[in-house]
Amino acid sequence: MTGYRSFVAIGDSFTEGMNDERPDGTYRGWADRLAEILADGSADFAYANLAIRGKMLTEIMTEQLPVALETKPDLVTVCAGGNDIIVPGADVDAKAAEFEAGIEALRAAGIEVLIFTGPDTKSMSVINMLRGKVAIYNAHLRAIADRHDTKLVDLWSMDTLHDIRAWSDDRLHFTPEAHRRIALRTAEVLDVPTAEDWREPWPETDGDPNWLTLRRSDLEWTRAHLLPWIRRQLRGESLGDGITPKRPRLAPLRDSAASAQLCQQVGATTSASITAATTTAPPPATTTTATTPSAATRSTLIDPSEN
Repeated sequence: MTGYRSFVAIGDSFTEGMNDERPDGTYRGWADRLAEILADGSADFAYANLAIRGKMLTEIMTEQLPVALETKPDLVTVCAGGNDIIVPGADVDAKAAEFEAGIEALRAAGIEVLIFTGPDTKSMSVINMLRGKVAIYNAHLRAIADRHDTKLVDLWSMDTLHDIRAWSDDRLHFTPEAHRRIALRTAEVLDVPTAEDWREPWPETDGDPNWLTLRRSDLEWTRAHLLPWIRRQLRGESLGDGITPKRPRLAPLRDSAASAQLCQQVGATTSASITAATTTAPPPATTTTATTPSAATRSTLIDPSEN
């Protein structure tokens, strides 16, 4: 064992694992990879991942945070606020204060917490316009980590994430290789040894793309990703609508992995096969105050045997 017997991850698409796909179409991601490292083959290690793509900070703090508080695992990872600060006109300072209230609640419960800064988007055309807002939010996050004795993974300073190959075509989510490196970096922050090094250089390439190729890429990205995002914002829709957590219960990692493998062998091709036994996630809350979920919600998201 690595010193951790239970781990709950809360957040949005980054923690859900987009776009690190398994053969069956479900997402793995850095959190699943980290859980495998922390478990170190132990049958007693338990893991839950409540993250859902598209979730805003208030939703994460009112829907997912109370579950983490009630289960009281050894470790909770929190990455939230990214979907908020990319919205034009967002108050970064206010979102940071809301984030801090959630971290304070976890620390007051005696839970070890690990948070993430936002990555540096300098290498990403168009998206790099968000660097200023991300940098301000990151400054808040570092101060929060310092004030509440919280571990922090500084994605901004990870040079390996500055390579364009770390980013998916949507320019918002990481590739499988980037997720692997982030998991290794997170383990390092937790003082958990690994056999691999996240700093390993990327393979050499034949050269950078020319200006025309980059502009064509910008146009394709705008058509395929930016315009649909704008339409969803105007309609009040989210990529996470109708999605339930992929690992809603704090349950043994090995048992869950075996079940997932069995589902794949019999032809399961969607994440619905993993979450069919769960109910739909509760609707977004209308306040920023963390509330205790109802008994019905707790029975869905928490394994009674873990209370």
